[in-house]
Amino acid sequence: MNTLKTLSLGVCLVLGSTLVQAKAVDYKIDPTHTATVFSWNHFGFSTPSANFTDIQGVIKVDNAKPENSSVNVTIPVSSVNTNVVALDKEFQEEAWFNAAKYPNITFKSTKVETKDKKHFKITGDLTVKGVTKPVVLDAVLNKQGEHPMAKVPAIGFNATTSFDRSAFGIGNYVPNVGDKITVNITTEATAAK
Repeated sequence: MNTLKTLSLGVCLVLGSTLVQAKAVDYKIDPTHTATVFSWNHFGFSTPSANFTDIQGVIKVDNAKPENSSVNVTIPVSSVNTNVVALDKEFQEEAWFNAAKYPNITFKSTKVETKDKKHFKITGDLTVKGVTKPVVLDAVLNKQGEHPMAKVPAIGFNATTSFDRSAFGIGNYVPNVGDKITVNITTEATAAK
């Protein structure tokens, strides 16, 4: 009888741990280990890049059903860094991002597709300067596991996408300054204790 109870308890523990692993987890983006770097063609001579910082958001991960996962990100326009102070200020102006009226860029996923265990296609709505358009992120899972310092579940991704900036009402100097923007993203996120 004791053996049967022990076996039943063991089965319950195994099932319980499986259910815990199958539960979706919300990972809060760590802005100190997240970067969104965008680049463009400059008169055919160079490919400058800039980045946004202080990125906030949540990555919901459902390992059992990846299609139920989601990404929700907010990027403050004021955090843009081109390494040229005058250009940073110019980007805040009405002709560019119009930060006074549209202080944030947002991305909200609408669909997550799995290519394999490490590669994902994330479709979502990108909103820039009050204009919303669909974009697709090609995402790669870098690592998922316990963070060695924080001792909490953590996850990290790299992702890329591209789009025409003129579609969002920022068409200054096109075609001399490239319309196509290429974006490279790296992010680290942790779950609550």
